[in-house]
Amino acid sequence: MEDRLFRLGMLLAGGGPRIRRQVAAVPAGSDLGIVLAERQAPRALLVTARELAGAEAATVLDRTARAGWRWLVPSDEEFPSLLGTITDPPLGLFVRGRITSAKTVTVVGSRKATPYGRQVARLLGEELAGAGVVVISGMARGIDESAHRGAIARGGASWAVWGTGPDRIYPPEHRELAEELAADGALLTEYPPGTPPRRHHFPERNRILAGLAMAVVVVEAAARSGALVTARLAVEEGREVLAVPGNIFSEFSVGPNTLIRVGARPLLTPRDLFEAIDVMPAPDQQLPPDEGLLRFIAAGESLTADEIAARAQVDVAAAAGDLIALELGGSVRREPDGRYARVRGTPADD
Repeated sequence: MEDRLFRLGMLLAGGGPRIRRQVAAVPAGSDLGIVLAERQAPRALLVTARELAGAEAATVLDRTARAGWRWLVPSDEEFPSLLGTITDPPLGLFVRGRITSAKTVTVVGSRKATPYGRQVARLLGEELAGAGVVVISGMARGIDESAHRGAIARGGASWAVWGTGPDRIYPPEHRELAEELAADGALLTEYPPGTPPRRHHFPERNRILAGLAMAVVVVEAAARSGALVTARLAVEEGREVLAVPGNIFSEFSVGPNTLIRVGARPLLTPRDLFEAIDVMPAPDQQLPPDEGLLRFIAAGESLTADEIAARAQVDVAAAAGDLIALELGGSVRREPDGRYARVRGTPADD
């Protein structure tokens, strides 16, 4: 029986972590069914998988193909090579969009992100996309959405890894975002059609978020956030983990600050990320951030982004983006109340 159909049959039969690991250990080119039977894989599962690999699998492939999805297995040239090396690779992936061999970074964090966290995630998405790096996330609310939108705004590719079937967009309000991602990037899921957003699927999905990437960035995360699961899995797979240092008074900074304490690389500027994955930023990204806003922050002052924008007579959104870049570059600091202050020793203090 064809490998790709048998893998789909095992997925439809409910094959989980145990069978996935057994499949991963089968040498390339071997007959999966024979080798798994010899290695005492669950007999009932193998029988059911063979039955489902026929008409049922064909129906699934036809239905998903009509919606723009295709079924990829590790032997396919387009299957992400990094993902095939993890301890628990998926049996296959339903993919809509285009998978490339470009360098990849996963950006994750809290669904209940702060405005600052969203701004940082969007900035990272923009910077990575500008350097030709694929931005990967989970299409959730908060940090995920912001990272995806940053990449899209820069005209780059972004991949979203779902914890649902290919016919179940979650959250439902991200339908338009999903279409934008599929246009220039890709949507990926290991779950078959009809799979709803079950709670345990998202931690399981995190191994794919980690496995697809050369590096994982945690922007904001509470103490028990799923983003920390992704970071742990990335470490286990030998991937680089970076974390954005955060406000010590914010519950959403506990995760990244803890990661840094136990050895994650602090992400202070986008350059830290480029160095971690050995990527040269685009020429326009090699310039220092515009420090013009510093002229409007006197030594000893702390101002809101709105106040700084009013003084500089610029758009608030543009000022907020520049302030984040200045903060990541060490020229300003963000106070616990959200105001910005000049860091002692910056040029205008001299």
